[in-house]
Amino acid sequence: MRTTSLRLIAALLAVAVLSLPALAGRKLHVSKGQTVYVPIYSHIYQGPKGKPYNLSGLLSIRNVDYDNSIVVTSVRYYDDNGTLVKDHFAEPVVIEPMGTREVYVSERDLSGGSGANFTVKWQAEKNTAVPVIQAVMIGTASGQGISFVCEGVVIEEN
Repeated sequence: MRTTSLRLIAALLAVAVLSLPALAGRKLHVSKGQTVYVPIYSHIYQGPKGKPYNLSGLLSIRNVDYDNSIVVTSVRYYDDNGTLVKDHFAEPVVIEPMGTREVYVSERDLSGGSGANFTVKWQAEKNTAVPVIQAVMIGTASGQGISFVCEGVVIEEN
């Protein structure tokens, strides 16, 4: 019985210690605005010949604040040379609490290249939970499928 209790305590301690790194990244970050860089891929290369595999991409901007709206003032799409391809929002867009806005890039749109990216500028009237900004890429061809997510990276704090 004592051995069982010691094993249970050891297992609980191991779970607690191993959980600390996961919990460390969950600190709530707030801001009044940021510029966020988000990689997105029009295609990736596959096989021994490096054949392009076209992907569609979905930029997702998620306001995770329960109480405050955010305003997205700019969503710009750049190609792999850093040249502006398209400015997606002509007017600022309000994203209500717990709301989402998306920008879709078709798999036929190869204008960005494999090194394409978005920059997203957002602002809020007061400190607000930082939105989750991601790009989801997906491609399907000949019975194969691939999908992956790229997280946005803050490059400027307002």
